[in-house]
Amino acid sequence: MFREVEFSQVKNNVVDLLKNNWGLVTAGDRNGCNTMTVSWGAIGELWGKDMATVYIRPQRYTEEFLNKNDYFTLSFYSLDDKKRIHGICGSKSGRDVDKIKECSLSPCFDEPAPYFEEAEIVLLCKKAAKSRFDPKDFIDTAIDENWYPQKDYHFIYYGAIEKVLVKK
Repeated sequence: MFREVEFSQVKNNVVDLLKNNWGLVTAGDRNGCNTMTVSWGAIGELWGKDMATVYIRPQRYTEEFLNKNDYFTLSFYSLDDKKRIHGICGSKSGRDVDKIKECSLSPCFDEPAPYFEEAEIVLLCKKAAKSRFDPKDFIDTAIDENWYPQKDYHFIYYGAIEKVLVKK
């Protein structure tokens, strides 16, 4: 069970959750969805709204669902669940396996984007913009060398945080 709270009431350090716990970004609906681990992201204020950004490589299966849908969720889990969930969702493609089933996750479809009953915190985000990293904009040229040897530059999804759910 979850309860809705204001984003400012979240007691956890969301930067720490992204960087160290990692999370899942999920998009789609009851007819088809996909999830993947996310550790690259940002949360703050942009355009007068609480905003989350996630960075998704173009070859990721989840990118197809993010591209087709207006909403996505970011969900965070206990450290105890990290290894179990992220071992699968961070290394396997939803094109090849049912990651949700393999992780024994219980999807919830009562919001405009799916999330999972096992989450501790869920951010429901409405897409506000999409852009892409362009290597000509990198001031530090080592970024391109170190992170993009295949030239598969991340898409950046900007999501207005419309709802925050925390485990009761």
